[in-house]
Amino acid sequence: MPDHSDRRPSPARRGGALAAVAAVALLSAPAAVAAPTAPSSATESASAVVHPVAPTAADEKAVRDYWTPARMAAVLSDPPSNRPPAGGPDGAAWQGSAALSKSVGRLFYTDRDGEDSSCTATLVTAANRSTVVTAGHCTLGHNLLGDDARWNTNQLFVPGYRDAKAPHGTFAVRLASVHPEWVKSGENSPYDQAFLALGRNAAGERAADAAGSTQRLGYDKPGNLPVQQFGYPRASAYKEANQGRPEFTGKRLAHCWGTAKETMGWGEVPKPEDRWGVRCDMGGGSSGGPRVADFNNSTGKGAVVGVNSGSWHMTEAGRACEAPAADCHRYLVGPRFTKQVTQRLFAAVQNS
Repeated sequence: MPDHSDRRPSPARRGGALAAVAAVALLSAPAAVAAPTAPSSATESASAVVHPVAPTAADEKAVRDYWTPARMAAVLSDPPSNRPPAGGPDGAAWQGSAALSKSVGRLFYTDRDGEDSSCTATLVTAANRSTVVTAGHCTLGHNLLGDDARWNTNQLFVPGYRDAKAPHGTFAVRLASVHPEWVKSGENSPYDQAFLALGRNAAGERAADAAGSTQRLGYDKPGNLPVQQFGYPRASAYKEANQGRPEFTGKRLAHCWGTAKETMGWGEVPKPEDRWGVRCDMGGGSSGGPRVADFNNSTGKGAVVGVNSGSWHMTEAGRACEAPAADCHRYLVGPRFTKQVTQRLFAAVQNS
């Protein structure tokens, strides 16, 4: 059964019928903010919809001022615990190269319902040295039926976030680029990806210069590669041993690793199109985190070939299943990057 890591349940529409899907509830805290704007303010082409999120210097400053350390800390997560460090391929704290942790960060925002929340995003090599990639639903959300798309507000990227600190500064999102099909329906999983052009931090630095690290993009790679998946989950999805640990309460970067598998159909729910991932316990907050192939543990560099979008339950043989059946495991999955979709979304903002 599928679910989405950072948004409320959204039933999948198949042939006019509603097929219920399991979902991880959005973990967020209420905030008094203006209502999110609809996509009408965006410019649209055949390959990308580009929306001005915070287009002026005054807008950027307002977003940076909104996200005080206290407000960031108030984004809901599992309560902390004193459990000793643990972990394995399905979820552990990242303790490797700083080049990786500098390029990945938390993406804070206020959702369509006026609640503060967070996802994960990654700095990628771009002409403007100020572009991140994330999941589409982390910038443009839909209602429970996958309709009525609305842009998230107060979008802010914090590279290298750790223990409520922003070591490289904070960066408001100026522009967001999503596919037109994502605007039409939140159920089109191949399109749950987005690129965001950032403003500068309070010191006037571009994000890639301040953080000192980016990741390259990889298009049309085989889906079944050994990968690392990274994120800032605010909760553990199923393992009690992970509950309350810093890397599962949004405070520190977590990762999962293995050979990616493709999602399969389940019951009345058809096989999702081109979604891949590994067994992983990262819950809400990990959406938008990178799926990295050709990863070098020493350098902390690799090719981002997809992003975390939701979860799916499968057996080791790759058959869809329903938990808690025996040999039924949770996989954190997302779209595979392609030139046809991803490269065009990237091109729409990387020079801005």
